Amino acid sequence: MKPLLLSILIAVLLTTSTTWAGQYEDYNAAHTAYKKGDYKKAFKLYRLYESQGNTDYRNAIGMMYLMGKGVKQDYGQALLWFRKAAAQGDPDAQLNLGDMYNKGKGVAKDDTEALKWWRLAAVQKVAIAQFNLGVKYSKGYGVKQDYIEAVKWYRLSAMQGYAKAQYNLGLLYNKGEGVAQDYSAALSWYRQAATQGYAKAQYNLGLMHDNGQGVTDEVSEAVKWYRLAAAQGYADAQLNLGVMYNEGKGVAQDYAEAVKLYRLVAVQRVAIAQYDLGVMYDNGHGVTQDYTEAVKWYRLAAAQGYADAQLNLGDLYYDGKGVTQNYGEALRWYRLAAAQGDINARYSLGFMYEYGHGITQDYTEAAKWYRLAAAQGHADAQLNLGDLYSEGKGVAQEYAEAVKWYRLAAAQGDASAQNNLGTMYDNGRGVAQDYILAYMWFNLGGALGDSNAMENRNLVAKKMSAQQISKAQKMTSDCQQKNFIGCD
Repeated sequence: MKPLLLSILIAVLLTTSTTWAGQYEDYNAAHTAYKKGDYKKAFKLYRLYESQGNTDYRNAIGMMYLMGKGVKQDYGQALLWFRKAAAQGDPDAQLNLGDMYNKGKGVAKDDTEALKWWRLAAVQKVAIAQFNLGVKYSKGYGVKQDYIEAVKWYRLSAMQGYAKAQYNLGLLYNKGEGVAQDYSAALSWYRQAATQGYAKAQYNLGLMHDNGQGVTDEVSEAVKWYRLAAAQGYADAQLNLGVMYNEGKGVAQDYAEAVKLYRLVAVQRVAIAQYDLGVMYDNGHGVTQDYTEAVKWYRLAAAQGYADAQLNLGDLYYDGKGVTQNYGEALRWYRLAAAQGDINARYSLGFMYEYGHGITQDYTEAAKWYRLAAAQGHADAQLNLGDLYSEGKGVAQEYAEAVKWYRLAAAQGDASAQNNLGTMYDNGRGVAQDYILAYMWFNLGGALGDSNAMENRNLVAKKMSAQQISKAQKMTSDCQQKNFIGCD
């Protein structure tokens, strides 16, 4: 209410009857005192005029009690004066009385009463009251949630230029709540609010341009609107603008600028920004590489439960970068990230159990964590799980199961898995022995740089005819064209 005090005081008195010329002069005297910061004089004059029968000053008196200007703050008295003014149909007093009930100031919080008074003000075209009704219907506070009704009130307020209503109406069009989803309409309403400097609308407008919703790929427009919202301290916009600079998207890549923006958000305890800042220090992008600083920012994000930060913090403890190497701490952070489904943390836990790093070696636990990561598509986990099945470690030895996991990793271009799959075909383990397929998989792995695969290819070639080798070479080429999918 503070920013509206002056306008409400003016509106209350300028809209009264002009048949009594002295009334406007009286108001001018009170208003002049108020503008000069002489609140006691202004309050005294308002009370004087009201006591003389000029009831139009009642809302102004209520406002001064509400704000504690010229008089001791007293919500009870504010409520009394607002009620007097509202009863005589003053729309601003009705709005203010609704606010008192909505916030529980001077009276028990009561959504129903707030709605009642706001509705009276709204039908008198008070934009804020119309907006407030929209919020209540949108959230289902004091009324049954009704997006259609929310749209109605937001639209009435938005048509009067109220930025918050324009933004909320845009949001409903964006989501398709209460109206058919319409990105063009959402953009239009966001733009109207954004041009008034409303940061949330500027951010959402940038987001729609960033994601190409209702627009062609206008990344430069996204940068423009993010920048305007970021300049107002809007954290989401600062973060996204940082990402744009980090990736060189819509702007020249500038790691230093990304770091600056990430830091602005990170100090507001936003976990993803703390993580991003940690990554910049970890990689030396825009700052001197500093693992200690990376640890600091990862730890802050990790403490908020951000899985990527927990994973990276675990990596630094595992490698002893920025901290003393500590497998126990690495395990702790990996476990927290893995519990959230982080694929890399699950793989890392499997690796630590397999090799007994910081914990008793346990192939069964290794298989458990590898399986979870492998099911999510982690190629190294698929490879290692295949090894455990091939060797019967932590699981019953089962060549067919080993082949299954090798094949999945091989299809992702894992050279070691392709070599191992070739070995299975070479030896007829889990599959029918097939030198042509063995040669193909060895050849594929070798082409990706696996020296063992190259050696194995040459060995299996000694068991093959020239015709078989030629066929295997063609199959290799065909498999590469298919990106290793469905090659056998």
